[in-house]
Amino acid sequence: MFRPCVVVPVYDHEGAIAATLAQLRPHGLPCYLVDDGSHAPCARELDRLAAEQRDWLQLIRLPVNSGKGAAVMAGFERAAADGYSHALQFDADGQHNAGDVPRLLALAAAHPDALVTGIPLYDASVPKSRLYGRYVTHAWVWINTLSLRIKDSMLGFRVYPLAATLRVWRTQHVGRRMDFDTEIMVRLFWDGIDVLSLPTRVTYPSDGVSHFDVLRDNLRISRMHARLFVGMLWRAPRLLWRKLGGA
Repeated sequence: MFRPCVVVPVYDHEGAIAATLAQLRPHGLPCYLVDDGSHAPCARELDRLAAEQRDWLQLIRLPVNSGKGAAVMAGFERAAADGYSHALQFDADGQHNAGDVPRLLALAAAHPDALVTGIPLYDASVPKSRLYGRYVTHAWVWINTLSLRIKDSMLGFRVYPLAATLRVWRTQHVGRRMDFDTEIMVRLFWDGIDVLSLPTRVTYPSDGVSHFDVLRDNLRISRMHARLFVGMLWRAPRLLWRKLGGA
């Protein structure tokens, strides 16, 4: 049975989270709001929202900042325990187009075993350094999957099949921070989960808060690509057989 919810990881997005939730609420999904060790102003705002909107919000609080991936998966663990089959990941900063939620959910409902993800259509607000850096990751993902099936692995707007995602999380190494979105997708693909994509508009708010650390996160992502490359090498025969239609 297809039973979706939404998981929103939050770290110091007190200025954006209320508007983000206002965009999500009309879609009727129960929401797990995961506070990833935010500082006091954001923590207070999350408490306020959870108290005012308890009919559809549940607040999960991590005691210390553990990273986007850890926050998302804490939400997934709770959602699965509560009986949900799929979770829509949606970032807190307001860059995603909530109007496309029904399209992603419809595709996920039609293909419940697949990971359904957005492909970003950027406007002029996108920082050029972030835009160009994505192409490096795209190339490495295509190498590490021996496939062009994954069109974009970095957008945090996607619908996950929870059972398969939790299995990968519990049994394989997956990055906890800015390396999470790409690594979980590659490892799901390795495990035979198809990846389906839909274009979606992405806007970087002029007053948005970014927690991307240029030095540390680029090093973390570089280590992830190297780790995945090694993993690809011993999986290569199976990936090639799959690509040729043998499985």
